[in-house]
Amino acid sequence: MYAFDYQRASDAQGAVKTLNADPDAKFLAGGQSLLAAMKLRLAQPSTLVDVTRIPALKAVQVDSKVVTVGAAVCHADVAANAQIQATLPALAQLAAGIGDRQVRALGTLGGSLANDDPAADYPAAVLGLNATVVTDRRRIAADDFFLSMYETALEPDELIVAVEFPVPQRAAYEKFFNPASHFALTGVFVAQFGDGSRGVSDVRVAITGAASSVFRSGALEDALKASFTPAAARAVSIAPDELNTDLHASAAYRAHLIPVLAARAVTKALG
Repeated sequence: MYAFDYQRASDAQGAVKTLNADPDAKFLAGGQSLLAAMKLRLAQPSTLVDVTRIPALKAVQVDSKVVTVGAAVCHADVAANAQIQATLPALAQLAAGIGDRQVRALGTLGGSLANDDPAADYPAAVLGLNATVVTDRRRIAADDFFLSMYETALEPDELIVAVEFPVPQRAAYEKFFNPASHFALTGVFVAQFGDGSRGVSDVRVAITGAASSVFRSGALEDALKASFTPAAARAVSIAPDELNTDLHASAAYRAHLIPVLAARAVTKALG
């Protein structure tokens, strides 16, 4: 490690002001990715601005239509929140499966989204639920937020304040994870909005861990809009052309996993 300044922000405006004054400064949330990058000299910020003590970023608000989670809320607190468990259980269950106990105790929602690791879990929930990312200056729709590997629509000095998750009719997340890191080798988040039994239904399917960034599957969405059943998901064929091949799995294997995991997610969502 090397020398750097540390500042603890008391509000979002102060945190952003510090980054405006120093282009080499970085926001610090849980530090689960940033500190590891610093140790490897992949990142060398001059100043770390700790945003985890900002009260507004630690708040959780739940009603029947929207679950709003502050950007500095750690994964463990999302998983353990009784209101989230009752209103949007898929989000609580996803948070409970992130990393290990230490990662869940320190890692934050906002930090995960700002980092946009291709194998992270939270991006699948944000995209699958059509969430809105609220920053210190604007509101960003999920479909516009994730751009590419480790790249989002955020400006360099822009701070995520909260995320607003619409409450679906039903939703679930399934992943095939790396046993060492618990990152998603492939993960699928399925959400159905509206009453499918009356023929009024919208379905979103978000996939993480399989490509350079989280993405939606139009083929799975169309199939599940027509029939929200495990069989419909399993019958979809996914092309491996734009999927990742690495030391963990081939693109063809990930393509095979996607409909299998989607079918399991639908089964879980249906209860």
